[in-house]
Formats: sequence, C-alpha cells, structure tokens
Amino acid sequence: MASLVAGIDEVGRGCIAGPVIAAAVIFAPGQDTHGLADSKRLRPDRRLVLAGRICSESLAWAVGRAEVSEIDRLNILRATHLAMCRAVAALPVPPDWVRVDGNRYPPLDRPGEAIVGGDASVAEIAAASILAKVFRDREMQVLDRLCPGYALGVHKGYPTRLHIDRLASRGASFFHRRSFAPVRAVIDRSSAS
Repeated sequence: MASLVAGIDEVGRGCIAGPVIAAAVIFAPGQDTHGLADSKRLRPDRRLVLAGRICSESLAWAVGRAEVSEIDRLNILRATHLAMCRAVAALPVPPDWVRVDGNRYPPLDRPGEAIVGGDASVAEIAAASILAKVFRDREMQVLDRLCPGYALGVHKGYPTRLHIDRLASRGASFFHRRSFAPVRAVIDRSSAS
C-alpha cells in the first residue's frame, strides 16, 4: 500500500491580530493535483475555487488553530506548532509521513520533514496553504463585522499602515496580540497617558 503524505502550512504568523491557522491535507496516492500553488500567488477568487476542490476531492483535510491568548502565552513559533499539531490530530485519516512548510518540524507524533518553500513545491503543502488562507481570511471578515473600525477585512490582521493607524486611534482590542511590539507600544502609550 502506498504511504499517505500530509502537507501542513499555516497562515497568520506575521499578523498582530487574530489566531494563527494551520491546515493539513492528504491526497490519495496518484491523485491529480494540477493547478495547486502557494496561496500567496493566487487571486482570492481562485483560492476559493481551489479550497472547495481540495475539501471535496482530497482524501482528508483538517484545520487547527492557536488563539491570541495562546500566541501571547507561548510565543508565535510554539503557537504555530500547536496549531499544526491540532490540524494533524483532527485528520480523519492518519498520515504515514508529514511535510511541513518551513525550516522547523513541529512536535508531531508522526515522522516527517520540514521543507523550506514547500508551499511552492509540494502539492499537499500548497493545498494546506490554500485552506489555511481561506479559513483565516473568512474569519477575519467575520471579525471585521463584529468589531468594525479596525479594517480587519482589508488587512486581515497584518501590520499594515492602515492597521497601525486604526490600532493607534482605537486602542488594542481582544483580538490583538499583546506580545507583539506594535500592539505593546499602543498599550504602553495608553497606560502612560
């Protein structure tokens, strides 16, 4: 029997707001994975189409997350690894081998490897990057509607000039990562005044 390979990638590591989301995807051996690419290279509408295809055609997929409180408590690397472990644990089919985008392998109970640039060279990782991006972007759109004024639907929590300006004028909210320097600076300024 051919071995089952899971690809894992995350989205949201460089953000100053919201969770970090990881996805894991397993394709059936020999499955056609034509058209998959790193999520950052795809238009949003193309990502949505591919995410639907991945969910319906892959052998298994799952999403894991680490919340803002976990990111602040653990640090972003450990929280990212936690989200990845949760994604793998949620897979309905256990993988024989795991390929992770990046240069560090998370503390999984499965053998595997970290691959720098894996989202551009490994179909399973590319698929995981697409799912993670689509899931996180949707969540940030919902959060934008629940907490208007920060433009989360525009910048998705990344530290853009717009986000930093809104953060400075409105203050940090529950979805901001207090351990990250731009957020910490706003909190320190408001507590000093």
